Amino acid sequence: MNLAEELKMRGLIEHSSAPAEQILAAPRTVYLGIDPTADSLHVGHLVPILLMKRLGEAGHKLIFVVGGGTGMIGDPKEKGERPMLDAQMVAANIKALKRQLKSLLGRTRFTMVDNASWLLPQKLVPFLREVGKYFTINDLVKRDLIKKRLDAPEDSISYTEFSYALLQALDYLTLYQKYGCNLQIGASDQWTNILSGVDLIHKKLGRDVYALTMPLVTDSTGKKFGKSEGNAVWLDPKKTSPFAFYQFWVNLPDANIDTYFKVYTSLSLDQISEVMQRHDADRAAREAQETLARLVTEIVHGPAATAQIIAASDALYGGRPFSGLSSLERAVVLAEAPSVVLSKKDLTLGYPLPEALIAGGLASSKSDARRLIEAKGITLSGLPIADPDQKVFLHDLPGGIALVRKGKQGVLILKTGR
Repeated sequence: MNLAEELKMRGLIEHSSAPAEQILAAPRTVYLGIDPTADSLHVGHLVPILLMKRLGEAGHKLIFVVGGGTGMIGDPKEKGERPMLDAQMVAANIKALKRQLKSLLGRTRFTMVDNASWLLPQKLVPFLREVGKYFTINDLVKRDLIKKRLDAPEDSISYTEFSYALLQALDYLTLYQKYGCNLQIGASDQWTNILSGVDLIHKKLGRDVYALTMPLVTDSTGKKFGKSEGNAVWLDPKKTSPFAFYQFWVNLPDANIDTYFKVYTSLSLDQISEVMQRHDADRAAREAQETLARLVTEIVHGPAATAQIIAASDALYGGRPFSGLSSLERAVVLAEAPSVVLSKKDLTLGYPLPEALIAGGLASSKSDARRLIEAKGITLSGLPIADPDQKVFLHDLPGGIALVRKGKQGVLILKTGR
Protein backbone atom coordinates (compact mmCIF):
# COMPACT_ATOMS: atom_id res chain seq x y z
CA MET A 1 0.00 0.00 0.00
CA ASN A 2 1.09 3.61 -0.49
CA LEU A 3 1.94 5.96 2.36
CA ALA A 4 -1.49 7.61 2.55
CA GLU A 5 -3.22 4.22 2.69
CA GLU A 6 -0.89 2.99 5.43
CA LEU A 7 -1.37 6.12 7.54
CA LYS A 8 -5.13 5.71 7.27
CA MET A 9 -4.92 2.04 8.20
CA ARG A 10 -2.83 2.99 11.23
CA GLY A 11 -5.42 5.56 12.28
CA LEU A 12 -2.97 8.43 11.88
CA ILE A 13 -5.21 10.72 9.83
CA GLU A 14 -8.32 12.37 11.26
CA HIS A 15 -8.58 15.60 9.27
CA SER A 16 -7.00 16.66 5.99
CA SER A 17 -7.53 19.78 3.92
CA ALA A 18 -7.52 17.65 0.76
CA PRO A 19 -7.56 13.89 0.18
CA ALA A 20 -4.51 12.39 1.89
CA GLU A 21 -3.58 10.59 -1.34
CA GLN A 22 -3.37 13.94 -3.11
CA ILE A 23 -1.39 15.59 -0.31
CA LEU A 24 1.19 12.82 -0.02
CA ALA A 25 1.49 11.97 -3.72
CA ALA A 26 4.17 14.63 -4.22
CA PRO A 27 7.25 15.41 -2.11
CA ARG A 28 6.36 17.99 0.53
CA THR A 29 8.15 20.18 3.00
CA VAL A 30 6.22 19.48 6.17
CA TYR A 31 6.33 21.13 9.56
CA LEU A 32 5.28 20.30 13.09
CA GLY A 33 5.12 22.93 15.79
CA ILE A 34 6.10 22.24 19.41
CA ASP A 35 5.53 24.85 22.09
CA PRO A 36 8.19 24.84 24.84
CA THR A 37 5.80 24.85 27.81
CA ALA A 38 7.93 22.21 29.57
CA ASP A 39 11.54 21.05 29.45
CA SER A 40 10.55 17.62 28.11
CA LEU A 41 8.28 16.01 25.58
CA HIS A 42 5.85 13.32 26.76
CA VAL A 43 4.26 10.25 25.17
CA GLY A 44 1.44 12.38 23.75
CA HIS A 45 4.00 14.35 21.70
CA LEU A 46 5.66 11.15 20.54
CA VAL A 47 2.93 10.22 18.04
CA PRO A 48 3.25 13.31 15.76
CA ILE A 49 7.04 13.15 16.06
CA LEU A 50 7.05 9.52 14.91
CA LEU A 51 4.66 10.47 12.11
CA MET A 52 7.17 13.12 11.05
CA LYS A 53 9.85 10.43 11.05
CA ARG A 54 7.68 8.25 8.78
CA LEU A 55 7.22 11.19 6.41
CA GLY A 56 10.96 11.87 6.40
CA GLU A 57 11.75 8.25 5.61
CA ALA A 58 9.23 8.46 2.74
CA GLY A 59 11.18 11.34 1.17
CA HIS A 60 9.46 14.43 2.54
CA LYS A 61 11.52 17.28 4.02
CA LEU A 62 10.98 17.92 7.72
CA ILE A 63 10.88 21.17 9.69
CA PHE A 64 10.31 21.31 13.43
CA VAL A 65 9.22 24.71 14.71
CA VAL A 66 10.00 25.20 18.37
CA GLY A 67 7.68 27.94 19.56
CA GLY A 68 9.96 30.35 21.33
CA GLY A 69 7.49 33.11 20.40
CA THR A 70 4.13 31.34 20.66
CA GLY A 71 5.34 29.54 23.78
CA MET A 72 5.45 32.87 25.59
CA ILE A 73 1.68 33.12 25.03
CA GLY A 74 0.36 29.57 24.92
CA ASP A 75 -2.49 28.24 22.81
CA PRO A 76 -5.95 28.42 24.39
CA LYS A 77 -7.11 25.44 26.39
CA GLU A 78 -10.64 24.52 27.41
CA LYS A 79 -10.44 26.06 30.88
CA GLY A 80 -8.30 28.85 32.22
CA GLU A 81 -5.37 30.82 30.91
CA ARG A 82 -2.01 29.15 30.57
CA PRO A 83 0.70 30.60 32.82
CA MET A 84 2.91 32.99 30.89
CA LEU A 85 6.51 31.78 30.80
CA ASP A 86 9.42 34.16 30.97
CA ALA A 87 12.06 34.31 28.23
CA GLN A 88 14.70 32.54 30.34
CA MET A 89 12.47 29.52 31.03
CA VAL A 90 11.39 29.31 27.37
CA ALA A 91 15.04 29.33 26.26
CA ALA A 92 15.93 26.54 28.70
CA ASN A 93 12.96 24.47 27.58
CA ILE A 94 13.86 24.92 23.91
CA LYS A 95 17.39 23.71 24.53
CA ALA A 96 16.10 20.56 26.25
CA LEU A 97 13.53 19.86 23.52
CA LYS A 98 16.13 20.16 20.78
CA ARG A 99 18.24 17.47 22.45
CA GLN A 100 15.23 15.15 22.68
CA LEU A 101 14.23 15.66 19.04
CA LYS A 102 17.73 14.88 17.82
CA SER A 103 17.74 11.69 19.86
CA LEU A 104 14.29 10.58 18.63
CA LEU A 105 14.86 11.35 14.96
CA GLY A 106 18.25 9.62 14.79
CA ARG A 107 19.56 9.67 11.23
CA THR A 108 16.39 11.18 9.77
CA ARG A 109 17.32 14.59 8.39
CA PHE A 110 15.38 17.62 9.57
CA THR A 111 15.55 21.37 10.03
CA MET A 112 14.77 23.01 13.34
CA VAL A 113 13.76 26.66 13.68
CA ASP A 114 12.49 28.90 16.47
CA ASN A 115 9.51 31.11 15.64
CA ALA A 116 10.79 33.72 18.09
CA SER A 117 13.17 34.73 15.29
CA TRP A 118 10.27 36.19 13.30
CA LEU A 119 7.54 36.72 15.90
CA LEU A 120 9.44 38.76 18.48
CA PRO A 121 10.67 41.41 15.97
CA GLN A 122 7.15 41.69 14.55
CA LYS A 123 5.61 45.14 14.96
CA LEU A 124 1.96 45.49 15.89
CA VAL A 125 0.65 47.74 13.10
CA PRO A 126 2.33 45.79 10.27
CA PHE A 127 1.06 42.56 11.84
CA LEU A 128 -2.52 43.83 11.95
CA ARG A 129 -2.28 45.04 8.35
CA GLU A 130 -0.53 41.99 6.89
CA VAL A 131 -2.14 39.22 8.94
CA GLY A 132 -5.02 40.49 11.05
CA LYS A 133 -7.04 41.85 8.13
CA TYR A 134 -7.44 38.36 6.68
CA PHE A 135 -9.31 37.09 9.76
CA THR A 136 -12.82 38.01 10.87
CA ILE A 137 -13.94 38.02 14.47
CA ASN A 138 -17.12 36.34 13.25
CA ASP A 139 -15.16 33.24 12.20
CA LEU A 140 -12.80 33.19 15.16
CA VAL A 141 -15.55 33.23 17.79
CA LYS A 142 -17.26 30.26 16.12
CA ARG A 143 -14.33 28.00 16.87
CA ASP A 144 -15.38 25.39 19.42
CA LEU A 145 -12.79 26.09 22.07
CA ILE A 146 -13.11 29.88 21.88
CA LYS A 147 -16.91 29.62 21.82
CA LYS A 148 -16.85 27.51 25.02
CA ARG A 149 -14.67 30.09 26.76
CA LEU A 150 -16.88 32.98 25.62
CA ASP A 151 -20.00 31.17 26.80
CA ALA A 152 -18.54 30.88 30.32
CA PRO A 153 -18.11 34.41 31.77
CA GLU A 154 -16.10 33.04 34.71
CA ASP A 155 -13.68 31.43 32.26
CA SER A 156 -13.41 34.12 29.59
CA ILE A 157 -10.47 34.28 27.23
CA SER A 158 -7.89 37.07 27.06
CA TYR A 159 -7.03 38.86 23.84
CA THR A 160 -3.54 37.38 24.15
CA GLU A 161 -4.71 33.78 23.81
CA PHE A 162 -7.48 34.78 21.39
CA SER A 163 -4.77 35.98 18.99
CA TYR A 164 -2.82 32.71 19.06
CA ALA A 165 -4.36 31.42 15.81
CA LEU A 166 -3.07 34.48 13.95
CA LEU A 167 0.46 33.90 15.22
CA GLN A 168 0.35 30.27 14.12
CA ALA A 169 -0.94 31.38 10.73
CA LEU A 170 2.03 33.74 10.44
CA ASP A 171 4.31 30.78 11.24
CA TYR A 172 2.98 28.86 8.25
CA LEU A 173 3.20 31.90 5.98
CA THR A 174 6.81 32.54 7.03
CA LEU A 175 7.81 28.91 6.54
CA TYR A 176 6.13 28.83 3.13
CA GLN A 177 7.97 31.95 1.97
CA LYS A 178 11.35 30.98 3.44
CA TYR A 179 11.47 27.20 3.03
CA GLY A 180 8.71 26.35 0.56
CA CYS A 181 6.84 24.56 3.36
CA ASN A 182 3.48 23.35 2.06
CA LEU A 183 2.19 20.88 4.65
CA GLN A 184 1.57 21.29 8.37
CA ILE A 185 0.70 18.37 10.63
CA GLY A 186 -0.44 18.23 14.23
CA ALA A 187 -2.92 16.72 16.64
CA SER A 188 -6.63 17.07 15.92
CA ASP A 189 -7.13 19.65 18.68
CA GLN A 190 -4.94 22.00 16.58
CA TRP A 191 -7.02 21.62 13.42
CA THR A 192 -8.57 25.10 13.35
CA ASN A 193 -5.26 26.77 14.22
CA ILE A 194 -3.55 24.87 11.42
CA LEU A 195 -6.29 25.83 8.95
CA SER A 196 -5.66 29.47 9.84
CA GLY A 197 -2.29 29.23 8.12
CA VAL A 198 -3.75 27.42 5.10
CA ASP A 199 -6.38 30.16 4.73
CA LEU A 200 -3.91 33.01 5.22
CA ILE A 201 -1.57 31.74 2.51
CA HIS A 202 -4.46 31.19 0.12
CA LYS A 203 -6.02 34.62 0.74
CA LYS A 204 -2.79 36.59 0.83
CA LEU A 205 -0.75 34.83 -1.86
CA GLY A 206 -3.33 32.88 -3.83
CA ARG A 207 -1.37 29.65 -3.22
CA ASP A 208 -2.63 26.31 -1.95
CA VAL A 209 -0.92 24.58 0.94
CA TYR A 210 -2.12 21.65 2.99
CA ALA A 211 -2.93 20.49 6.49
CA LEU A 212 -3.24 17.08 8.10
CA THR A 213 -4.02 16.13 11.67
CA MET A 214 -4.05 12.87 13.60
CA PRO A 215 -6.43 11.81 16.38
CA LEU A 216 -5.49 12.56 19.96
CA VAL A 217 -4.00 9.54 21.68
CA THR A 218 -5.96 8.74 24.83
CA ASP A 219 -5.61 6.43 27.79
CA SER A 220 -8.13 3.75 28.74
CA THR A 221 -10.39 6.37 30.38
CA GLY A 222 -10.52 8.55 27.28
CA LYS A 223 -8.16 11.25 28.57
CA LYS A 224 -5.46 12.44 26.21
CA PHE A 225 -1.86 11.85 27.20
CA GLY A 226 -0.54 15.17 28.42
CA LYS A 227 0.52 17.33 31.30
CA SER A 228 -2.74 19.30 31.38
CA GLU A 229 -4.60 16.05 32.16
CA GLY A 230 -2.17 15.18 34.96
CA ASN A 231 -1.18 11.86 33.38
CA ALA A 232 1.98 12.82 31.51
CA VAL A 233 4.61 10.16 30.99
CA TRP A 234 7.76 12.10 30.18
CA LEU A 235 10.50 11.19 27.73
CA ASP A 236 13.16 12.83 29.91
CA PRO A 237 14.67 10.10 32.13
CA LYS A 238 14.97 12.60 34.99
CA LYS A 239 11.21 13.23 34.98
CA THR A 240 10.04 9.67 34.25
CA SER A 241 12.75 7.06 34.78
CA PRO A 242 13.30 4.59 31.92
CA PHE A 243 12.15 1.81 34.26
CA ALA A 244 8.91 3.66 35.09
CA PHE A 245 8.48 4.47 31.40
CA TYR A 246 8.70 0.76 30.53
CA GLN A 247 6.35 -0.18 33.37
CA PHE A 248 3.77 2.32 32.10
CA TRP A 249 3.44 0.36 28.85
CA VAL A 250 3.65 -3.07 30.49
CA ASN A 251 0.82 -2.22 32.87
CA LEU A 252 -1.58 -0.84 30.27
CA PRO A 253 -4.99 -2.52 30.13
CA ASP A 254 -5.93 -4.40 26.97
CA ALA A 255 -8.05 -1.50 25.68
CA ASN A 256 -6.33 0.51 22.91
CA ILE A 257 -3.26 -1.76 22.72
CA ASP A 258 -3.86 -2.40 19.03
CA THR A 259 -4.06 1.37 18.43
CA TYR A 260 -0.84 2.02 20.35
CA PHE A 261 1.02 -0.54 18.24
CA LYS A 262 -0.11 1.21 15.07
CA VAL A 263 0.87 4.73 16.09
CA TYR A 264 3.93 4.14 18.30
CA THR A 265 5.79 1.33 16.53
CA SER A 266 7.20 0.54 13.11
CA LEU A 267 5.83 -3.01 13.11
CA SER A 268 3.94 -3.74 9.91
CA LEU A 269 0.18 -4.10 10.12
CA ASP A 270 0.57 -7.84 9.50
CA GLN A 271 3.08 -8.12 12.36
CA ILE A 272 0.75 -6.20 14.67
CA SER A 273 -2.10 -8.52 13.73
CA GLU A 274 0.05 -11.55 14.57
CA VAL A 275 1.02 -10.14 17.98
CA MET A 276 -2.60 -9.32 18.79
CA GLN A 277 -3.78 -12.80 17.75
CA ARG A 278 -1.27 -14.43 20.11
CA HIS A 279 -2.25 -11.93 22.81
CA ASP A 280 -5.96 -12.68 22.44
CA ALA A 281 -5.25 -16.41 22.67
CA ASP A 282 -3.53 -15.97 26.06
CA ARG A 283 -4.12 -12.55 27.56
CA ALA A 284 -2.66 -13.55 30.92
CA ALA A 285 0.77 -13.78 29.26
CA ARG A 286 0.53 -10.05 28.33
CA GLU A 287 2.68 -10.54 25.24
CA ALA A 288 1.21 -7.45 23.57
CA GLN A 289 2.02 -5.16 26.51
CA GLU A 290 5.55 -6.51 26.88
CA THR A 291 6.25 -6.22 23.14
CA LEU A 292 4.85 -2.69 23.02
CA ALA A 293 6.82 -1.68 26.12
CA ARG A 294 10.06 -2.99 24.65
CA LEU A 295 9.62 -1.31 21.27
CA VAL A 296 8.58 2.12 22.58
CA THR A 297 11.25 2.13 25.30
CA GLU A 298 13.88 1.30 22.68
CA ILE A 299 12.74 4.30 20.61
CA VAL A 300 13.00 6.69 23.55
CA HIS A 301 15.82 5.27 25.68
CA GLY A 302 17.71 2.95 23.34
CA PRO A 303 18.11 -0.83 23.08
CA ALA A 304 20.87 -1.17 25.71
CA ALA A 305 18.94 0.62 28.47
CA THR A 306 15.79 -1.26 27.49
CA ALA A 307 17.55 -4.63 27.85
CA GLN A 308 18.69 -3.66 31.36
CA ILE A 309 15.16 -2.58 32.27
CA ILE A 310 13.64 -5.83 31.02
CA ALA A 311 16.13 -7.86 33.05
CA ALA A 312 15.44 -5.76 36.16
CA SER A 313 11.68 -6.11 35.63
CA ASP A 314 12.01 -9.88 35.31
CA ALA A 315 13.97 -9.98 38.57
CA LEU A 316 11.32 -7.92 40.38
CA TYR A 317 8.15 -9.31 38.85
CA GLY A 318 9.20 -12.50 37.09
CA GLY A 319 11.36 -15.49 37.91
CA ARG A 320 14.86 -14.19 37.24
CA PRO A 321 17.16 -14.54 40.27
CA PHE A 322 19.10 -11.52 41.49
CA SER A 323 22.31 -13.52 41.19
CA GLY A 324 21.86 -13.57 37.41
CA LEU A 325 21.78 -9.77 37.08
CA SER A 326 24.70 -7.75 35.77
CA SER A 327 25.95 -4.82 37.83
CA LEU A 328 24.01 -2.37 35.62
CA GLU A 329 20.82 -4.42 35.80
CA ARG A 330 21.19 -4.71 39.56
CA ALA A 331 21.66 -0.95 39.78
CA VAL A 332 18.32 -0.45 37.98
CA VAL A 333 16.59 -2.72 40.49
CA LEU A 334 18.08 -0.93 43.48
CA ALA A 335 17.26 2.48 42.05
CA GLU A 336 13.63 1.72 41.21
CA ALA A 337 12.25 -0.67 43.81
CA PRO A 338 11.24 0.52 47.30
CA SER A 339 13.76 -0.68 49.86
CA VAL A 340 14.39 -1.03 53.57
CA VAL A 341 17.91 -1.03 55.00
CA LEU A 342 18.43 -3.39 57.93
CA SER A 343 21.50 -3.16 60.12
CA LYS A 344 23.82 -6.14 60.49
CA LYS A 345 23.07 -6.09 64.21
CA ASP A 346 19.32 -6.39 63.60
CA LEU A 347 19.87 -9.15 61.06
CA THR A 348 22.17 -11.05 63.40
CA LEU A 349 19.47 -11.01 66.07
CA GLY A 350 16.70 -11.54 63.54
CA TYR A 351 14.51 -8.69 62.25
CA PRO A 352 10.72 -9.29 62.34
CA LEU A 353 9.44 -9.60 58.76
CA PRO A 354 6.09 -7.91 59.61
CA GLU A 355 8.00 -4.78 60.69
CA ALA A 356 9.94 -4.81 57.42
CA LEU A 357 6.67 -5.03 55.48
CA ILE A 358 5.34 -1.99 57.34
CA ALA A 359 8.55 -0.01 56.86
CA GLY A 360 8.51 -0.81 53.14
CA GLY A 361 4.87 0.09 52.61
CA LEU A 362 3.64 -3.42 51.81
CA ALA A 363 1.52 -3.51 54.98
CA SER A 364 -0.30 -0.79 56.88
CA SER A 365 0.02 -2.34 60.34
CA LYS A 366 1.30 -5.39 62.22
CA SER A 367 -2.12 -7.02 61.99
CA ASP A 368 -2.23 -6.33 58.24
CA ALA A 369 1.26 -7.81 57.83
CA ARG A 370 0.33 -10.93 59.81
CA ARG A 371 -2.84 -11.36 57.80
CA LEU A 372 -0.89 -11.15 54.53
CA ILE A 373 1.63 -13.74 55.71
CA GLU A 374 -1.04 -16.11 57.02
CA ALA A 375 -2.85 -15.84 53.68
CA LYS A 376 0.43 -16.86 51.96
CA GLY A 377 0.56 -13.55 50.13
CA ILE A 378 4.21 -12.85 50.97
CA THR A 379 7.35 -14.46 49.55
CA LEU A 380 10.97 -13.92 50.56
CA SER A 381 13.53 -14.62 47.81
CA GLY A 382 10.84 -16.61 45.98
CA LEU A 383 9.88 -18.77 48.97
CA PRO A 384 6.38 -18.42 50.47
CA ILE A 385 6.29 -17.34 54.10
CA ALA A 386 3.71 -18.96 56.38
CA ASP A 387 4.89 -17.95 59.87
CA PRO A 388 3.53 -14.51 60.91
CA ASP A 389 6.39 -14.30 63.43
CA GLN A 390 9.01 -14.89 60.72
CA LYS A 391 12.31 -13.12 61.25
CA VAL A 392 14.89 -12.15 58.66
CA PHE A 393 18.52 -13.05 59.31
CA LEU A 394 21.81 -12.12 57.68
CA HIS A 395 21.91 -15.34 55.67
CA ASP A 396 18.52 -14.46 54.13
CA LEU A 397 20.19 -11.60 52.25
CA PRO A 398 22.85 -13.24 50.05
CA GLY A 399 24.95 -10.55 48.45
CA GLY A 400 23.39 -8.02 50.79
CA ILE A 401 19.92 -7.91 49.22
CA ALA A 402 16.72 -9.97 49.12
CA LEU A 403 13.41 -9.53 47.37
CA VAL A 404 10.09 -9.54 49.22
CA ARG A 405 6.97 -9.89 47.10
CA LYS A 406 3.36 -9.13 47.93
CA GLY A 407 1.23 -10.88 45.33
CA LYS A 408 2.29 -10.17 41.75
CA GLN A 409 3.01 -6.43 41.82
CA GLY A 410 4.05 -5.41 45.35
CA VAL A 411 7.83 -5.58 45.76
CA LEU A 412 10.32 -4.59 48.42
CA ILE A 413 14.10 -4.86 48.52
CA LEU A 414 15.71 -5.67 51.86
CA LYS A 415 19.28 -4.37 51.98
CA THR A 416 22.07 -4.95 54.47
CA GLY A 417 23.32 -1.80 56.17
CA ARG A 418 26.02 -1.19 58.73
